[in-house]
Amino acid sequence: MITVLVIFSLITWTIGILKLLQYLRLQKRNGQFRHFFWQQENLYQSVAESDTSGALSNLARAALAAPDRFKGTHTLEAQLPDRVERALQQQIHRERRTLESGLALLASIGTTSPFIGLFGTVWGIMSALHDIGLSGSASLDTVAGPIGSALVATGIGIAVAVPAVLIYNYFQRRLKLAVADMDDFAHDIYSLMQAQGFRGTEFAADSLQGAA
Repeated sequence: MITVLVIFSLITWTIGILKLLQYLRLQKRNGQFRHFFWQQENLYQSVAESDTSGALSNLARAALAAPDRFKGTHTLEAQLPDRVERALQQQIHRERRTLESGLALLASIGTTSPFIGLFGTVWGIMSALHDIGLSGSASLDTVAGPIGSALVATGIGIAVAVPAVLIYNYFQRRLKLAVADMDDFAHDIYSLMQAQGFRGTEFAADSLQGAA
């Protein structure tokens, strides 16, 4: 049981470090793209000329490419705003799934580790009592040692669970902030495209293909 808990602890800290690097990289890329985006006069050109990859960049590209998907079809002009809004929401969901990776495992470790430790303690106590029964001695020295060793598993289980829960809660908070930031930026993109009458889709398609 202790071996399993040690493995859980290693997994917890590995996920924590990887998620931290992921969010730091996301924050840096989003900041770079946001700064570049608002410096440009043309919405489509700003996306085409940007070489930054990240959640906000992916949102902008998904929105600008959405109307062109239905080029040559019977899609009405009145349906373009709905197409753009749907593309933005779908891209937000994709980015969210990427940021959520690993969090379910952290939640599982945080909830199961104490029970695994408790199970190890119960098993250790049962083995200790069995050995004490075979020895025929019930002195304090005979009982305290094995039972004390069995209780270590519970302590390790709690020690593994606490960091897992804290790390999980921390990144859940960062996930909510990241999704809220993407949602705000999506509204900005939609408003800009709406102000331009969702025009320039041909330019957007050519620019995005040239940047790809």
